[in-house]
Amino acid sequence: MVKAPGAEGAARRSVWLAGKERRSGRGGGQPSGLDRARITGATVRLLDAEGLARFSMRRLAAELNVTAMSVYWYVDTKDDLLELALDAAFGELSLPRPDAGEDWRDQLRGLATGYRALLVRHPWLSPLAGRYLNIGPNALAHAREVQRVVRRTGLPAHGITGAISAVFQFVYGYGTFESHFFGRIADSGLTPDEYYRQSLDSAGRSPEAAGVIEESRDIVAARGGDTVEEMLDRDFAFALDLLVAGIEAMAARG
Repeated sequence: MVKAPGAEGAARRSVWLAGKERRSGRGGGQPSGLDRARITGATVRLLDAEGLARFSMRRLAAELNVTAMSVYWYVDTKDDLLELALDAAFGELSLPRPDAGEDWRDQLRGLATGYRALLVRHPWLSPLAGRYLNIGPNALAHAREVQRVVRRTGLPAHGITGAISAVFQFVYGYGTFESHFFGRIADSGLTPDEYYRQSLDSAGRSPEAAGVIEESRDIVAARGGDTVEEMLDRDFAFALDLLVAGIEAMAARG
């Protein structure tokens, strides 16, 4: 984590507070054919393809067919670039229109579902979301819409942030787990259903885990013979309905 000069223990600075498109940089003249949008787009693609642990400025420069010093003309640090990529990902979210006339419940479900899909689509997003201030234009637009929708629930003012936390920290956790789960599946070379069955069979051979596994099988059987993806979707929708019902109940209490 980068600290401002002479500010021991201070909050991390943000690329969005720099106030200029071109950073101070380390190179000479502006590299032809490059701009922040192109660099950020390549960063997102590399993070998707290779993950956060393997990402480096040198790897990015090779992808862009430029020198690493050319990239530094536009960003001062790797942290700045990751913060730009994080906000670019938030720009993929569809936001409800204030004048759409939709029920707040449908709008909240749409925002939650979109955020879940974003976390699964970009597994590198969840570790970065808690690392930066998230004050880029796309993240702020999303936060503004979330607040607007939750204000429409009828909750008292002191309950707004708690309701937002209940919904979106649940989504964050669910989407993060799901992205890791599908990452393990991809590494295994199996289909999600094959991986799930083999995981249950392997875990069931442990005496300590056998009872829990059998109970899990009973729960799944009672729910119906769904695929893994269908089970994940159904569980997410049901849990989100529980949260919406809780918000309704709390709003009715006034």
